[in-house]
Amino acid sequence: MKVILLTDVKGTGKKDEIVNVSDGYARNFLFPRGAAVEATPGASKEVEKKRAAERAREAERKATAEKQARELKDKVVKVEAKCGEKGRLYGRVTSQEIADALEKQHSVKVDKRRIDLKEPIREAGDVKVEVWLYPNITTRITVRVVGVNQ
Repeated sequence: MKVILLTDVKGTGKKDEIVNVSDGYARNFLFPRGAAVEATPGASKEVEKKRAAERAREAERKATAEKQARELKDKVVKVEAKCGEKGRLYGRVTSQEIADALEKQHSVKVDKRRIDLKEPIREAGDVKVEVWLYPNITTRITVRVVGVNQ
């Protein structure tokens, strides 16, 4: 019997997948739990519509990320931090501070977990940072840390 899975079923398939299962498994396990429905022609068309809509949303997200990557490429983000006389910071510049500055200065909202700091920034100066906008879409920005003496 062909069924459309409504949820992920371990050992059977993923959500919105059309799979062939035995009649007893479908009637006694999948249908009572609400994990699947019978794959009628109308239901199959509905699943295809969902898949097409998801592909379109995914393409739109990817296009937006590529546009952001082009806009951000080689941009400079200025971050101010308290420092001593020789330019050594009292604390460190975090990815959250970089994300906030990026949103404020360039109107691009990026999650702090998407900013790849190889090591914490502890000195004033310019640092190249990788920003992950989407799988396989990254861009490099320059973080200019300006020391503010007290």
